[in-house]
Amino acid sequence: MYAQISYWAFKDGMSGKRSVSEAMGLAKKASFDGIELCVSPTGDLTPNTSTKKCKQIADEANQIGIKIGSVASGLLWETNPASAFKRVRDKALATTEKCLRVTADLGAKHLLVLPGHVDVFFLPDADVVPYDDCYKRALTFCKAVGRTAAKLGVYACLENVWNKFLTSPLEFRQFLKDVGNPRVASYFDVGNIWNSGYPQHWIKILGRRIKRVHVKDFKRAVGTVDGFCNLGDGDVPLAESLKMLASLGYNGPVTAEVGIGTNDKSEMAFLRKTAGRLKKILP
Repeated sequence: MYAQISYWAFKDGMSGKRSVSEAMGLAKKASFDGIELCVSPTGDLTPNTSTKKCKQIADEANQIGIKIGSVASGLLWETNPASAFKRVRDKALATTEKCLRVTADLGAKHLLVLPGHVDVFFLPDADVVPYDDCYKRALTFCKAVGRTAAKLGVYACLENVWNKFLTSPLEFRQFLKDVGNPRVASYFDVGNIWNSGYPQHWIKILGRRIKRVHVKDFKRAVGTVDGFCNLGDGDVPLAESLKMLASLGYNGPVTAEVGIGTNDKSEMAFLRKTAGRLKKILP
């Protein structure tokens, strides 16, 4: 396993305004081995970023000496693949197929994909999708995504997020079986589970279907989004979970998906602290 940082961890990363080149350089300087780049509506990486530009970014990463271990995107939060509206579902698929192409052009191989959501906890006006409809539409979406992923030689990795969907590891595994394409796998977020379950249970059940891993800490006593915190500041069994993943053969990047705290004096201090804490818990 190796230590990776999310592009979203950088200032202005969530908006896509931060220079990818600068983020990669800072990640290397902070002693991370890799960076998870993110596709945004605007900025250096969008669904429409050219193959030429993606290859330039990949070449620069090689020159800097940092791996691009995965790609993420939050674009589907507002474009639900399980929406009741066909135009929205069509847009979700088209967007994801473009992001898969960007992933392939970057040489990253693994794209984080949101399979669909019953609701969005941070978008109170978003439509609530009946659970059974969500499952059916998400399944159709993921089968189509899997076909594109296979053609491009990459993986679409479905993440467990607070979407009130696929909330059990048994159901998540069954959903992947129903998709029936090895190019559609799991992007397991250790911190996202802690409010409702145990990461060790999910890891045992999903096993080698887990192709990429996010870590962040969480204070279960808080129980809301305010409970998320930097590594070592919560009570998630991070080291135990990563050790279990290693025993199952996982040896890819472990990505810190965290944000700078109010007590962090500078971005670089935050990045170095996070890198140090992450490397301490790697098996």
